Amino acid sequence: MIIEHALLSVRQGEERAFEAAMAEAKPLISASPGFVSIEVRPALETVGTYLLLVRWLSVADHRDGFRNSDRYQSWRDLLHRFYDPMPSVSYFGDPL
Repeated sequence: MIIEHALLSVRQGEERAFEAAMAEAKPLISASPGFVSIEVRPALETVGTYLLLVRWLSVADHRDGFRNSDRYQSWRDLLHRFYDPMPSVSYFGDPL
């Protein structure tokens, strides 16, 4: 299992709209083959910053599966307008 990690910087004043859009978007990603779980956590000290952690069975399940699906296009339409800058994604392996 791998963890997809991204820090999401949401435009000031858009936090509530982003959270509503994320609630709508979660079923899109959870329906993907290889999806295990998702967590989105707001930063305690920085308004507008969120930690995204998605567990997948493999990097390919995210990168080649979800990102090439119609569900991802809907995910993008719902969420990408909130980000400034666009987040970068990193993948992490099994715990040591």
